[in-house]
Amino acid sequence: MGNSWSPESWQEFAAAQQPNWGKIDEYSKVISEISNYPPLVFAGEVRDLKQQLSDAAQGNGFLIQGGDCAETFTDFNADSIRDKLKILLQMSVVLTYGASCNIVKLGRIAGQFAKPRSSNTEIRDGIELLSYRGDAVNDIEFNEKSRTPNPKRLLRTYNQSAATLNLLRAFTTGGFADLNKVHIWNQEFISTSPQGKRYEKIAKSIDDALIFMQAIGISSENTSALKLTEFFTSHEALLLGYEHSLTRQDSLTEKWYDCSAHFLWIGDRTRQLNGAHVEFLSGVDNPIGVKVGPSIIENDLLSLCEKLNPNNEWGRLTFIIRMGVDNIRNMLPSLIKMINESGHRVLWGCDPMHGNTYKSETGYKTRHFDTILEELEHFFAIHHAEGTIPGGVHFELTGDNVTECLGGAREISDKDLESRYETACDPRLNNEQSLELAFLLTDLLRNGR
Repeated sequence: MGNSWSPESWQEFAAAQQPNWGKIDEYSKVISEISNYPPLVFAGEVRDLKQQLSDAAQGNGFLIQGGDCAETFTDFNADSIRDKLKILLQMSVVLTYGASCNIVKLGRIAGQFAKPRSSNTEIRDGIELLSYRGDAVNDIEFNEKSRTPNPKRLLRTYNQSAATLNLLRAFTTGGFADLNKVHIWNQEFISTSPQGKRYEKIAKSIDDALIFMQAIGISSENTSALKLTEFFTSHEALLLGYEHSLTRQDSLTEKWYDCSAHFLWIGDRTRQLNGAHVEFLSGVDNPIGVKVGPSIIENDLLSLCEKLNPNNEWGRLTFIIRMGVDNIRNMLPSLIKMINESGHRVLWGCDPMHGNTYKSETGYKTRHFDTILEELEHFFAIHHAEGTIPGGVHFELTGDNVTECLGGAREISDKDLESRYETACDPRLNNEQSLELAFLLTDLLRNGR
């Protein structure tokens, strides 16, 4: 971090993807109000996450980051939050077996309410309105009032994030994350999945391990590690006024933290070296990610390392690769070589979703399970060939039985999409597809690390 950084210094840079809030006095009042609210996360928690990411980057852990493309104000209840946590816990147990190491559990939750858009406006039936930018900004309903940015939505964003975090903390410390319970849920999946027999061997091995531990007196009743779990939150740091309003200075270390989430990332559309997003996140001490798509210029990746991680800390910087299956084999090897030779310390993660989105014959934005898996396979194979470490994965998923991505064990087809296509933005893996992917990842983890 340069000496010139301050929590306000981003305001001197061009900020992409910011809404036009209209009444600036109303917006300023909301930002001022949030600035006086308590932090949503704490510096000590953020430091714990950074240490776990440091381990993962060096091969002693593995990151799973997942959740909604965009959270909404309407999908807000205890059951929904529970189910999103549940699927990540189920996946993490399977991956723990596959990787034989700590799985860092990082949700796209409790703050993922804003989305960048490729166009400022949307046209339907000859009517042009502002694009939907997430519930933190405007409403998905297609009328002028709904699509007008409303600063008061930022207050609801804070309040819903706080309530979600409160429930997540209760679940992860109150017995919901008990390893035995999570394993039973996975066994139920195997018993009902058309591809269940493929995963029985893994489940049986986990079962045997739990029986052995119980036999020697280790159980969730006397061992907190089997009953409790650490769960961290993340979102794209898009709305810089909101992020700024939740930035606090830690009294112990005097470092600055963005206390809206444990982990923040910069999107592929906002990673400009001279942009406000890179400037802002260069000065907070949270672990941060950068989405890296096929438009990346190689030297820019080095410059991002120097700007965002000048002290070359393990655990500080994650590159979330989102190339698409057609680009990853041609582009990723040279990026890895360059970073490796430069000595920059990063965690390499794979987002196999965003580069593989297309419009189906029935007009729905979708992704195919097989393509998602194929990009993951290429990601692991490339790291194996380069002698580097694949450190994590990043999925858009839900705990619900939606029909948004094609394929998987249930072989969701184009004609099935309309039955439960519920996303506010991009298509998500459903609960079964997510868990199936976790089981398939175990082979990649065992063979590719």
